[in-house]
Amino acid sequence: MDSTISVSKGCFVFKNGATRADKSKKATKRKKASPGQTGILGKEITDQPFYAVYAETWNKIQSHIDALQIESSAKTLQELVDYVVKESKNEEKYLGLVEIVPAAALLTGINQPDHLEQFDNLSHRINEQISASICLLQSRDCSTLKSAVETMVYNFIEAPHEDDEDRDHKRLRKSQCTMKQLKTWYRNNWPEASDKNPQSNEEDNANSKNRHMLIVILPDFECFNAFILQDLILILSSNCTDLPFMLILGIATSIAAVHNALPYHVTSKIKLRIFKTQSAPVGLNEILEKVILSPKYAFHLSGKAFKFLTHIFLYYDFSINGFIQGFKYCLMEHYFQGNAYVLCCNYSTSLTKIKALTHDDMEMIRKQLSFRPYVESINDCKRIIAILTDDDYLKKKLPSLLKECHIYFMLYRIFLEFLTVLVEDLPKCPLGKFRRELYATCLAKDVCSQPEYKECWQVLAFMSKDEFVAKISKAITQTQEFYEHEIHEKLELFADCEEIVITKLHDVKELLTKVVMAGMDAGKSQQQQQQQTTVTSPEELKQVSSRQDLKDKLLQMSKEQKPVSEFAKSVQETLDYIEKEIVMAHLGPLQKAPPLHELFVFSDIATVKRNIIGAPRAALHMALNNPHFYLQCKCCNLRENTQLLPSLPDISVMYKLHLECGRMINLYDWLQAFRSVVDFTEDDQEQIDPQIQARFTRAVAELQFLGYIKMSKRKTDHATRLTW
Repeated sequence: MDSTISVSKGCFVFKNGATRADKSKKATKRKKASPGQTGILGKEITDQPFYAVYAETWNKIQSHIDALQIESSAKTLQELVDYVVKESKNEEKYLGLVEIVPAAALLTGINQPDHLEQFDNLSHRINEQISASICLLQSRDCSTLKSAVETMVYNFIEAPHEDDEDRDHKRLRKSQCTMKQLKTWYRNNWPEASDKNPQSNEEDNANSKNRHMLIVILPDFECFNAFILQDLILILSSNCTDLPFMLILGIATSIAAVHNALPYHVTSKIKLRIFKTQSAPVGLNEILEKVILSPKYAFHLSGKAFKFLTHIFLYYDFSINGFIQGFKYCLMEHYFQGNAYVLCCNYSTSLTKIKALTHDDMEMIRKQLSFRPYVESINDCKRIIAILTDDDYLKKKLPSLLKECHIYFMLYRIFLEFLTVLVEDLPKCPLGKFRRELYATCLAKDVCSQPEYKECWQVLAFMSKDEFVAKISKAITQTQEFYEHEIHEKLELFADCEEIVITKLHDVKELLTKVVMAGMDAGKSQQQQQQQTTVTSPEELKQVSSRQDLKDKLLQMSKEQKPVSEFAKSVQETLDYIEKEIVMAHLGPLQKAPPLHELFVFSDIATVKRNIIGAPRAALHMALNNPHFYLQCKCCNLRENTQLLPSLPDISVMYKLHLECGRMINLYDWLQAFRSVVDFTEDDQEQIDPQIQARFTRAVAELQFLGYIKMSKRKTDHATRLTW
């Protein structure tokens, strides 16, 4: 019988001595195949001026965020690495004496999507300082104890060779990965480490190098089956006399999860030390205040877009990386609107880009919503005509308009610091206690007209003299520090902001001095006015003859001016000045921002919602009702959405037919309707083709899997419709 003849269909492989293709050659071919491309973007995009500004801005922001994240997690990770190094040196202490596995519990918080990145960073730090093999063991690979051990051993032995081009290396199957195989591999690779004698003298141990550690990282501790986890730890403990194991547990909740999952006879086999990382909300606030809200960058988010991204973080996933990617998408959408948005950069850089703007770019600038009020504010008709028609004239006006926008957003951020200090620790925090909350509120609406703002001002007015003076002094000091550290001589146009900031803070200081010097008693002029006004005594009220007279007397008493202390007057003057000259002047909504502020602020919240938070039901309906929208094939092109074609996918035909039915769908009628579409015949009594029936059955199963129908228990030949 011929070697290529078989009863069943098959694929026959003939080894002809061919070797695996060189990866470097593949890489060069791949590079030659797509010259000048950056990722999925073609040259027509990457050569545009807006893309260069976008890439430069994002690289700066990303490097700033990376530096912050490294700085925030450096201390905890370094302590953990030091603990690992210490245990690698002290391994001889436990070797052959006690079956104890060193373990570290890293409290990572509940931001699960970011955990793997943290542990990858930890693995790199450990490998930089000691000799170690690291296995990242996830719960999805440990459904049984056997699979857990096989995955762990395979990751130790085979994972380092996955990218190795050496064909002489004999690969192990998962079924061959046992603890015995791991011991053999360890002895062959580190014989000097495995031959160490625990009874040797201290001098030899001191001079010897650290043992090669086998570190097992469990990034999602709570997701493991408790019984599998217990048995795995006991296996590691029983083999730690020959293999220097160490456990690192990633705990998302609290250390109580360890005690709930592991009984005493298991915890007694590990030497546990606890480490705590920075919580996700604290890390996000740090990124927001030092990067996103920093005056160093010209790009800003509108109040609604900013609140949308923070709500996704707080109420969905606690993922800092997810927030950063959402912010990157907003940045990309902003710049990809056109080349006019290249002006969203540093002031000096934007001046050099004005000359390169084309007529279409100038028309895009004229279409901005804030440009119309600017034109209407001009009284000279000739200037209006020149601005609307002459590109060169508008280019001459752009530097002053851009400068005004830059100064506005710098002052916005400076005085946001002042307002935050005032309201962050008030009872119940009506306006919030974080800068991000105040930023979103102030940009979205007129904060002075909000009841929360009025409540804050009432609380400030009712404070004692010491509390009020301390709070205003703290606000002035913190605002000055922020200006000196973040803006003064570090950013362009700082000199234009300096005069405004110093003047207004000086005025607040003078008003605060009046508050300090003011007395708590009513002034003399007020006392004299009080004596001059007729005061109704209780005896006079008794002499009132009618109820109407009593009502008039009480109304008159309520209208009489009550004495006001000098302190209360000074406090009110200070609060009025802060409200008028700081909050209303510099912390207003975007509608009060200077002309062309749209070039610096992204506010297309609808696009962000549509692309970041998907609508699966709408997408499924579109895919099933009009497959051409996604497939872009000629056979599925419909003149109208209700049209039925035999060339449509079976599930699409079935979905359209089920939309015409009521709550209960007769399967036989449904089959006949499906048959009439895909294989129309004149004779309805003709026997149904088994292939048509099989296609119908598969489409019904697919619709049931998607949740559109379910089979009825009362009527076996009917299906129940679940969506409307």
